[in-house]
Amino acid sequence: MKKNLGIRAAIAGILIVIGLIYITPSLIRTLPPWWTGILPKEKIHLGLDLQGGMHLILEVDAVKAVESSLERTIEELRSDMRKKRIRYSEIKRDGSEGIELKLIRNKDIEALDELISRQYPDFQLSTSETDQHGAIIKLTLKQKVKERIMRLATDQALETIRNRIDQFGVTEPDIRPQGENRILIQLPGIKDPERAIALIGKTARLEFKLVDDEHSVQEALKGNIPPATEILYQISRDPQTGITRKIPYLLKKRTLLTGEYITDARVQIESQFNQPYVSLSFDARGARLFDRITAENVGKRLAIVLDGHVYSAPEIRERISGGRAQITGNFTMEEAKDLAIVLRAGALPAPVKILEKRTVGPSLGRDSIEKGFKSMLIGGFLVVLFMALYYRTFGLIADMALLLNVLFIMAGLAFFGATLTLPGIAGIILTIGMAVDANVLIFERIREELRDGKPLLTAIDNGYSKAFVTILDANVTTFIAALVLFQFGTGPVRGFAVTLSIGISASFITAVFMTRIVVDYLTYNLRWKQISI
Repeated sequence: MKKNLGIRAAIAGILIVIGLIYITPSLIRTLPPWWTGILPKEKIHLGLDLQGGMHLILEVDAVKAVESSLERTIEELRSDMRKKRIRYSEIKRDGSEGIELKLIRNKDIEALDELISRQYPDFQLSTSETDQHGAIIKLTLKQKVKERIMRLATDQALETIRNRIDQFGVTEPDIRPQGENRILIQLPGIKDPERAIALIGKTARLEFKLVDDEHSVQEALKGNIPPATEILYQISRDPQTGITRKIPYLLKKRTLLTGEYITDARVQIESQFNQPYVSLSFDARGARLFDRITAENVGKRLAIVLDGHVYSAPEIRERISGGRAQITGNFTMEEAKDLAIVLRAGALPAPVKILEKRTVGPSLGRDSIEKGFKSMLIGGFLVVLFMALYYRTFGLIADMALLLNVLFIMAGLAFFGATLTLPGIAGIILTIGMAVDANVLIFERIREELRDGKPLLTAIDNGYSKAFVTILDANVTTFIAALVLFQFGTGPVRGFAVTLSIGISASFITAVFMTRIVVDYLTYNLRWKQISI
């Protein structure tokens, strides 16, 4: 062991320097410019229970996603039946189970059957009623397809919410599925919980619909609503008085264009009135559709509808090419930014409902940090004191390894970008107790060797080599358990598993590798003939 002592000492020194480099950003608030340019600047992130923030559990109304899918299929089916010259009098959605349509001619049943089997394999066709006036056909959505749509709706909602939160600017959000149609969200350090909730829960379904100027809105409000039209409202707010009012619009139900074709949405400032608005960019297909819509409807008003509310209804004065549009309104800058975020992130495939909402105050988190730090100091002090009194010089060496162990744990959290939680602090405290366990095994084995009359150097070599297998076995089995906790546990359990895993790895290095360097240095270089143990 004497031959490679210098190499081992150099490796230990490099590890300590790396650990200090990674932990420095968490200890120093303002780093010099040269540091941020070449060295790591990632800090140890505090979890929701330490930093304060918001805890949400959302439920995705996946049935609505099935209904939306059926509505899109109805539009496609209308177009395909016109091409095939299949005449029908009515086509509508049958709940979330399928589609019902009325054929004018019985002879079209065979053509419809061929169309469904070729282009709509997700449906099963059945005839419920046939007479001389036609037939009522039901297209039933297959159960496996329905389950797949609902599952994809939850997955897509998860990704959409994650994109929105990332653009919102929350550091270290924890977003994961919980059960079949629920989503768990934890937002540490959130400053404006209500704004975050509004941003997360907004469906953000953007639609472009024509305003029906041929009929009276007032008559429609009295109940005389023309066929294939609907009444939607624009919420107008006076920027000076703050008074809001609802402006009714009579719109045609048919959606000409949706937000699925949007590639970008950005906040711009109108030069004339210095008001913010949202500028939209469409993809190639969306640009072609928008170009055709504006060319066919010059002189008409096109309403921009988001989640059932009219934002604006400008008149189409000319054909608009280039795939760009604007959403104007009496926005504040914050409202315009939030609207741009949800449009960029995409619409939720189905509405979400908040099942649970909890807010953790930063004062509670600060109290948890103080108590956790105090318990770590007390526990660490008692362990250090016991080792020093019971194992004397060897105990002091183990105490040095314990301090390095804490350094490596903190550096590991910063290196992996892990989040320190209250259970994580518990994991560190547990690791402090476990860290000296390996040294206890080694020291007791050395004591046995010395009692058998072995020389000091032989006792040290045998003590480390014979205890190594036991230490490795104990650490590997505990590490496997920690990995299982991390893989299948929830937030608090995962936080405990992270610090425990890093702590086990660090304790193995410090207890077996670092302490042996110091012991070898004392016995070989300083030629100590006797060490108190």
